[in-house]
Amino acid sequence: MSEQIAFTDTEQVICSAARLIEEDKLYFVAIGGTPLVAIILARRLHAPGVAYVVEDGTVAPQMPLPMPPFLLGGSRASYRAVAWTSMNTVDFHAALGYMDYGLLNALQVDEFGNFNSTFVGASYERPARRFGGPGGANEIASMCWRTILMTRLQRRKFVKKLDFMSSPGYLDGTQGARERAGLPANTGPYRVLTEAAIFDFDDESHRMKLLSIAPWTTVDQVLAQMEFEPAMPDTVETFEIPSEEELHVLRTEVETTGRGLLGEWITVEKEGDRVTLVSRSGAAENE
Repeated sequence: MSEQIAFTDTEQVICSAARLIEEDKLYFVAIGGTPLVAIILARRLHAPGVAYVVEDGTVAPQMPLPMPPFLLGGSRASYRAVAWTSMNTVDFHAALGYMDYGLLNALQVDEFGNFNSTFVGASYERPARRFGGPGGANEIASMCWRTILMTRLQRRKFVKKLDFMSSPGYLDGTQGARERAGLPANTGPYRVLTEAAIFDFDDESHRMKLLSIAPWTTVDQVLAQMEFEPAMPDTVETFEIPSEEELHVLRTEVETTGRGLLGEWITVEKEGDRVTLVSRSGAAENE
């Protein structure tokens, strides 16, 4: 018996990120947005003891649900935190090797995992559009052991050359590039998560590598949404769509306003293990 399931592209990326969260690791995230939603979803579903640090200096809070609509400076965001320090302090902690994973959004990303959060256009002085900037993302991407990026699969986002490098990945991709720039050894990008494909990075070339795709798409369709061709594995796996439990908890317990889940609606028909795309509708946020 088949059933139709509808979710946004944002919800797919959040669920993919939440599945990667490990309870015995420490995560460094921004004060709000989909990375933090993914952490809270994972805590609710399978990693109740996972700890995270927020870029404003809050260490291991126990934020009550549902998540409040405004987090910066709010008391609920730092509820029962182990410590409330400063941005400099938690950056120092990352530099000392205490942060296992950084979890971040990206505006543009290149084949070596360098990413842009600042502006798009030909020049910094006269951009086509300016965004909020990296905040603490530069420090997170520079000093956490591994960095996970979340974004949409769009050709304007997966670019051969960034309009601006806000935060480092593997820089020019050569061996030791991060170390030569003064960054800690054995650190760098780990995953890039989108609604249609998930990427990791080749150990030798440091190029982005296609790891898995959504059940409703194809490898060719994924590559058509990228300016560069990623490294290819022998076998491209298929990842799972959001489960009924994930969507229920996400919408009714974690992010009940729905504002943080907006995006393009994806409707699929599921029969057993087979998933077929029915429709994609509604414009994604112009970011």
